[in-house]
Amino acid sequence: MAKESFDKEIQFLRMLALTSGAYSRQQFADRLGISVHTFDKTIRKLKDIVSTVHQQLPMEQGAELADALRFSYYESADPVLLFLFRAKSVKESEGLRISLLLSAMRDETLTVSELLDACCGGTPDGVPYPDEKTVRSDLKYLEEVGVICREPGPRPYRYRIRGELVHELSEEELLDLYDFVDIMANTQVPSVPGYLLRDGLKKQLQRSEAMPFTETFLYKYHYHSRILDEAHLFTLLKAIRNRHKVRFLYFSPKTELSYASKNTNPLFERESKGRWEKVLPLKVVYDHQYGRWYLLANGREGIRKYRMEGMTQIEEDAAVDEAWFEAKMQELEERIRHSWLIDTGRPVTVRARFFHPGVSGPSFVKERVLLQGQWGEIIEEDEVSFIYEITVNGTTEIKPWLRSFGSACEILEPLTLRQEMIDEWKEIQAAYESV
Repeated sequence: MAKESFDKEIQFLRMLALTSGAYSRQQFADRLGISVHTFDKTIRKLKDIVSTVHQQLPMEQGAELADALRFSYYESADPVLLFLFRAKSVKESEGLRISLLLSAMRDETLTVSELLDACCGGTPDGVPYPDEKTVRSDLKYLEEVGVICREPGPRPYRYRIRGELVHELSEEELLDLYDFVDIMANTQVPSVPGYLLRDGLKKQLQRSEAMPFTETFLYKYHYHSRILDEAHLFTLLKAIRNRHKVRFLYFSPKTELSYASKNTNPLFERESKGRWEKVLPLKVVYDHQYGRWYLLANGREGIRKYRMEGMTQIEEDAAVDEAWFEAKMQELEERIRHSWLIDTGRPVTVRARFFHPGVSGPSFVKERVLLQGQWGEIIEEDEVSFIYEITVNGTTEIKPWLRSFGSACEILEPLTLRQEMIDEWKEIQAAYESV
């Protein structure tokens, strides 16, 4: 993933996707907790990234970023905000070094000293030469993300590009692999690594002259926040795997701000509107209905839930004892054993009657309930309807699913949920009354 953090750009693009450019410069800056000057610098940076990654887009001078990122339904399966990941958020000097390193390793294996010579030889005039420590750091980064590998053998170690995936497959096999990756990246989570792999396969296929390349599938992407939150996903999964605590600045959905700039000058230091949290991450959960990522963690107040879209400046902290980690994990699993998603409230039994559609053949209502109803059971059934029962932690999370069935679902128990549904449907009916 990205070598550096880009929290500000993530929150900027999230607001742009949600507001469709309706905010003024001042409103945008106020919502992000930055100055108008910083807002303008961020706009210029994002425009540069867009023009570099999507050279086919018309980037007229002074054009609004919202216009530059306009997405067509019939284009290929490209989430509009994925360009931030493609840019990798590396500095210009880092991008130049990495390009020189990969070019040098294209056809042969090289040692660190040989790669250093290649970097120095390809560096333009006026740009400082890298030192050996910097080149080793770049090689470590490329090895971590799987771009290169270190050859077995004695020192000095030799490095090469990992190109077996494209070089050892035939063109037909590459095309089949591309179609598979394309489908999985658009239907599964996490999807950013899939999109990046798909881009690499597409470039390889487009180089072939014997086999013309065409897009097989077309998608319409909806959940932009899902893509942006994946910038934090692998950092959190790594912390969970290593049993490390994490520290981050959190903005809850109820706060007016969604970002706060880092205060590097003591003269202009001001109190942040966010809340610093230090917790032990235990589980990451994705909500398919709303396209949101959640972090379940243990903090000073016990089990806490965080929406990943409000997490910024994430840093790994100290590791914890394995026995203590396992105890907290078991506590979490017990708390969410009856959660429809992540609710940790008191268990309640929900009973609902679902009506079969008035047509012959299989009941699509029953098929959907069996597919999506998790651990719930059908306890009674006749030709007209069936009764579904499930025990869940609270009714907040299951209510949208029940409501989505419309008139095909009647809540029987608990009575409080039944009354809530009655009130909601009355409100909907009032909205559709004739004027």
